[in-house]
Amino acid sequence: MKLSIIIVNYKSSKYIKDCLQSAIAFDSYKNFEWIVVDNDSKDQSKENLMQEFPFLLWHDMGYNAGFARANNAGIQMAKGDAVLLLNPDTLILNDAIQKTVELFTTSSYVACGVQMLNPDLTPQISGNHFMKGGLNHLLPIPYWGHFLKWVAGLFKVQKPSIEIAGTEEKVDWISGAFLMVKKQAIEKAGILDNDFFLYAEEVEWCSRLGQHGSLCIFGNIHIVHIIGEVISANAGSKDKSYTNLYDQKGLQYMVSNHLRIRKQYGLFWFFIQLLNYTLGVLIYFIASILSNIFNLKNPLPDIKKSLALGYNVLRVWVLSGRMIRQAPYFYKVL
Repeated sequence: MKLSIIIVNYKSSKYIKDCLQSAIAFDSYKNFEWIVVDNDSKDQSKENLMQEFPFLLWHDMGYNAGFARANNAGIQMAKGDAVLLLNPDTLILNDAIQKTVELFTTSSYVACGVQMLNPDLTPQISGNHFMKGGLNHLLPIPYWGHFLKWVAGLFKVQKPSIEIAGTEEKVDWISGAFLMVKKQAIEKAGILDNDFFLYAEEVEWCSRLGQHGSLCIFGNIHIVHIIGEVISANAGSKDKSYTNLYDQKGLQYMVSNHLRIRKQYGLFWFFIQLLNYTLGVLIYFIASILSNIFNLKNPLPDIKKSLALGYNVLRVWVLSGRMIRQAPYFYKVL
């Protein structure tokens, strides 16, 4: 058995069914070990999927364990020489998994991904380079993030994200929607960090994997990723992007990114992030009023959003003591 494929399920059986149907269109699916880890979906996922796809191995977590812990359970079950973390909302094109295995197992890379596509087949960011201190995570802050982006443009700072990958594009981290890792590398770097619930866990993991070898995107191999569909539906969020900082999903995104920066870059950069977000709340409050006045509009329509952002930043401050001490803790706020 060369490859074990791990799919985490939380009320996403519809997407898993579509994903598996796209995979079994190619005979190579029989060569792989397929593991579904269920995060206490409390529905008929197991019965429905196991009936249609009897080759699945099923593991019940018993609670909503999030991405890292559920994948770790799958990794511990896996018998393959490599594991593939595969999102439910993906579709396999042109025998992509088999082609990736063939390239990956004969390469020196410790982890790899492929070029992901949007449903309309336009390219989607699949790999990234690290930016010192994770400063790119400041860009979603309204007004302040736009200003920082403008400053970065003045200094011609290279964008960390890679939307269209070359044939073999070396990267620092790979999207967890399709992340293939050699078991030997996991034995050296360790499994995903159990402190994470959702978001940024694969980034932190790749930072440790990268200490033991190179990571790459195989740009000539494609899959479709219906980005944000499952998470947004289960979180009750209408926004599928990673720029909405005003609801519970946005809070989870902020908490996880601050946690990752604390673990990867240390206290200094952690406080740089948190202080910038705090300053960003004040700037958003003032700038939104002035902007609306300048445009002869009601000056107060953004007050609710600025208060929501402020509340979420306050929640991060409340959790900051645990992050500073690096005491083991499950940072689930969603």
